Amino acid sequence: MSINEKQYNFLRTEYSEFVFESYSYEKTPAGLNIQFHFHVDNKFHFYPKTKIDFQEMKFSKEVKQGELDNLAFNIGLIELISYWKCICPARILIKPHKLDENQIVFWKKLWFHGLGEFFYINSIDTDIENFVTITSFGEKLSSFHFTTELEKTLVPVGGGKDSPVTMELVSSSGQKIIPLIINPRGATINTVKQFGLSDRNFVLINREIDAKLLELNSLGFLNGHTPFSAMLAFYTLLVSRFLSVSDIALSNESSANESTVLGTAINHQYSKSYEFESDFRNYYKSYISEDFNYFSFLRPLSELQIAALFSQMVKYHSVFRSCNVGSKEDIWCGHCSKCLFAYIILSPFLSPAYLSEIFGGNFYDDEKMEIYFKELTGETKVKPFECVGTVDEVNMAVSLAIEKFYGKNDNLPYLLRNYKKNKISKNVLKSWNNEHFLLSKYEKTLKDVCGIK
Repeated sequence: MSINEKQYNFLRTEYSEFVFESYSYEKTPAGLNIQFHFHVDNKFHFYPKTKIDFQEMKFSKEVKQGELDNLAFNIGLIELISYWKCICPARILIKPHKLDENQIVFWKKLWFHGLGEFFYINSIDTDIENFVTITSFGEKLSSFHFTTELEKTLVPVGGGKDSPVTMELVSSSGQKIIPLIINPRGATINTVKQFGLSDRNFVLINREIDAKLLELNSLGFLNGHTPFSAMLAFYTLLVSRFLSVSDIALSNESSANESTVLGTAINHQYSKSYEFESDFRNYYKSYISEDFNYFSFLRPLSELQIAALFSQMVKYHSVFRSCNVGSKEDIWCGHCSKCLFAYIILSPFLSPAYLSEIFGGNFYDDEKMEIYFKELTGETKVKPFECVGTVDEVNMAVSLAIEKFYGKNDNLPYLLRNYKKNKISKNVLKSWNNEHFLLSKYEKTLKDVCGIK
C-alpha cells in the first residue's frame, strides 16, 4: 500500500462527511458574484468565490431567482470536488437542494472519472460505487426556458491553438463571437485581441480558491487533478443565460477520448471527452434548460487536422501558449510534455526554422525531451497527464515532419535519429468523426474548410 493510499484510508477514518452547506450570489453592475460554503465535519470550512464580469458585453438584468438558484447550485456541485479531494470523506451531504437518483448517478460518474488521474497518481484503489455516497436535502429545483439570440456563439478561450480555430471558423459561418475567459493570462487576452476584439470585449470570470485548501495541501493533505473542463461547462451555462445565447462552442477534439493510461479508463481529459459532452447535454436538458446548446465545434477532427488549420492562422502564432508551466509568465518553458506536443503536432506544417522562432528552439534536438517523446509516441504505457493528442496522431505528425523537412537529411535532430517512421495514410487530414453534436451549419463550415465531402 502506498503512502498516499494509507493517507487516504486514514483521512476517511478520521473525517466522516463533506458538506455542501450553502451558496449565495449577488447581482452587480458588472455581472454576478457567487460564494459557496463547504465544510468537512464542521472543522475545515471553505468559502470559494467567483466573480463574473461582462465588461462591455450587454447582459440581461432580468434573470429570475429560480434560474440563478439552479445554475449557481449546479456550479457548486462541480466546485466542491476540488475541496472534497483533499480529505476524501466517504459521505457527501448536499444541503441546499434535493437531487434525484439520476442526478446522483451523473455526479458520481463525473466526480469519479474526473478524479481518475488523482486516484491513479496517488495510488488510491477505489471504485465508482464505494468512493463516496451522496445524500441530499431541501427543495428540488425546476428547469426553465429562456429566449435566445441565435446569431451569437459563446466561445471559451484557453490560450492554446484550438480556440482561435473555433473562433475564426464559427465567425466565418456568420456568427458573432462572444469570448469567455476564466482567470485571464497573457495568451488568452492576446488571442482575443488578435481575433479583433478589445480586452474589454469578452466575458471575464475570476475564480478565487479558498486559502484553507492551499493550507491543507501544504500540510500534506491529498492533492491532484480535478476536471477543469466540467467546471467550465457549468459556468458557460450561467454566462449563456445572462447573454440570452444558446450556442456554446467548445474546442475539444476527438483525440480527447483516448485514455492517458493505455488500456484503462483513466483519462486526464475525461471532461473534454465525447462521453462527458453527451452526459452533460442530457443532464442540463433534463434538469436545467433545454434551450442551451453546448457542443464541441472541433469534435469531428483530430489534433493533426486542427494543427493544419492553425498553421495557416499566422496572426496567432506569436501569442498562443499551451504550456502550463510557463502560463503565468506567458512563455513556452521548453522543458515539458505540453511544449513538446505542441511542437510535434505543428512540425509537419511549419518549417524547423519557423518553429524555432515560435518556441525558442528545435525541440526535436533536445535530449532532455526524450522521456516525453517516448511517452507521446507510445513507447511507454502511460502518456503525459496533459491535454495531448493520441499516440497515433503524434506518430503520424513525426512521420510527416520527417518526410517533409528531414527526409534527405543525414544529420537528423537527436529525437528523430532512432525513430522508426510510420506508414503515412493519404487520408490522414480528411478524417471525420461522426460522434459530435454540431448543427448542420457548423458541420458544413468545418467540412468545407477541411475539404471533406
